[in-house]
Amino acid sequence: MEVLKTYKLYIGGQFPRTESGRSYAVFAANGKHIANACQGSKKDVRNAVQVARKAQAAWSQKSAFNRSQIIYRIAEMLEARKGQFLEELQALGSDLKSATQEVESSIDRCVYYAGWADKYQALLGTVNPVASSHFNFSVPEATGVVGVVACQQTAILGFMSQVLPAIIGGNSVVVIANQKSPLCAITFAERL
Repeated sequence: MEVLKTYKLYIGGQFPRTESGRSYAVFAANGKHIANACQGSKKDVRNAVQVARKAQAAWSQKSAFNRSQIIYRIAEMLEARKGQFLEELQALGSDLKSATQEVESSIDRCVYYAGWADKYQALLGTVNPVASSHFNFSVPEATGVVGVVACQQTAILGFMSQVLPAIIGGNSVVVIANQKSPLCAITFAERL
């Protein structure tokens, strides 16, 4: 009998099982049961938000250049594990060409946002004109904890496209992964 992997939640650098003990089956394109994924509960989300709040303060205090370097390192890790992501996407029904395109686009997306991490403040910040003898500046700040529901059409590209803009601004993120194909998002978390 084959023992299938149960992918756990990723909260604060740890991989806890869900508080409720519930999981759901993940099926390949051919209908074969290939893994199980933990199904988070309200308590799991609350715990994730609490941990994200604590982490957000340290993350937002990092310089934009440092955040840029970290995002670029994520792109390097994706590149190094490209084969694993291709296998998972193919198991979930993508052909080799579209799987390769999705993984390469995800890597490109990381590099793109790594480049923007230290530039968006210059574009969005401004000096506001005032009618007195002082200066008034507008500077974008981190919002805090951002909730993201990952794109359901793509396994990894939609995930990256929604998470990266939030974290380059100094926010921390709580993400609900793609329900049909969560393997790439969970594998990505394991690589972090």
